[in-house]
Amino acid sequence: MAIQTAPLPLPASADPSKFAEFGREVLNVDPGNLSPEEFAEVEKLLYKHSALLFRNADLTPEQQYALTKAFDPAAETYGHGNNKTGNTKSSILHPDLKTIPRQPQVQLIGNGMVYNHEGLEEAKLKHPSHTNFHKTRVSPEDEEKGVTRFYRWHIDAALYDLSPPKVTTLYGIKVPVGPKQTCRYDDGTGDEFEVPLGTTAFVSGKTMFEILPPELKSLAVRSKVKYSPHPYVWMAPAHAKSTGLGIETEGLEMPLGELPPWEESKVKVLPILWKNPITGDLHFQVHPCGVSELFVDPLPTNAQREGALYPDGAHLTDLGQVRELLYKMQRPAIAPKLVYPHDWHEKDLVVFYNRGVLHSVVGAFKPEQVRAFHQCNLAASDDPTGPTAEDVKQWA
Repeated sequence: MAIQTAPLPLPASADPSKFAEFGREVLNVDPGNLSPEEFAEVEKLLYKHSALLFRNADLTPEQQYALTKAFDPAAETYGHGNNKTGNTKSSILHPDLKTIPRQPQVQLIGNGMVYNHEGLEEAKLKHPSHTNFHKTRVSPEDEEKGVTRFYRWHIDAALYDLSPPKVTTLYGIKVPVGPKQTCRYDDGTGDEFEVPLGTTAFVSGKTMFEILPPELKSLAVRSKVKYSPHPYVWMAPAHAKSTGLGIETEGLEMPLGELPPWEESKVKVLPILWKNPITGDLHFQVHPCGVSELFVDPLPTNAQREGALYPDGAHLTDLGQVRELLYKMQRPAIAPKLVYPHDWHEKDLVVFYNRGVLHSVVGAFKPEQVRAFHQCNLAASDDPTGPTAEDVKQWA
């Protein structure tokens, strides 16, 4: 019998027509004990809908790891290298991650003090907030009124040496209750919308590509991005834009010579568009904070050149130019009507296709508000696949 699903509960700010395929709640299935037949169906649902919600799930760290690994059986290590990146104190990830001792691929994330948890005698968790990463911040007065921002739009990935995980699983253990907040973009557009306290916001990479005008579709299908070595260390001294979508260009990135040892052969160059292996759809998948360069292939023979950007190809190394171009391409897809902000409940399990969505932490907690989640993703056994020659011919 086919697994039953229901649409995700959309907020009033969302445009339902843009969420016809995105996200499903999976009903009456235990995600920690899936039969092979159930898993095969869940896997197809995930690639089709990009995010799946299981309510009231009872899930041990071992079960969460097994479920995550089932999507990529050859994967083994945590997506950032068994927390090596997190243990590098200069990494921007350092305060956010605590490893479950007996299952090191599973991380404890959240806010506040957690005691006697899965082998951790105590853990001081810090919920990442825009207040210590953005160039500007919401005023303390507005923050008291519940105004907040996206923290950082991203893909879960080391973006150096290791391949981006295919799937991330997020499991809510302790979820604080509080009034909703107003997520403000503060970019001159006036964009803002209401979000649940401590939501995780998702946008579809498929939609991000589909809403682009033809000249930017052509650019996206022909382009690859080069990430900095150790990008989370590189970006740590810099400041993010007020939307959380990329970095302000102020020259604050850590010089390459001051990074931990790195090898050019391990630097990641990945296509802007990642091809969904089940649906064949193209997803715009770029972590804008870590990008350092952009490579553009020339237009294919017989393609329409009028209005095309970089028809003869290009290699862009000016950081400001690269960031401005990516922002132009990605910003439309984080408009309020295209964001799904998940309203967490305890024992919610969200499984998302990390190669098909971007997501962001939102909001801030007071020190006494305890939030505890288990997160698992695994460095993939291969890199994402980009557009085919037919895709390039179609969209370029």
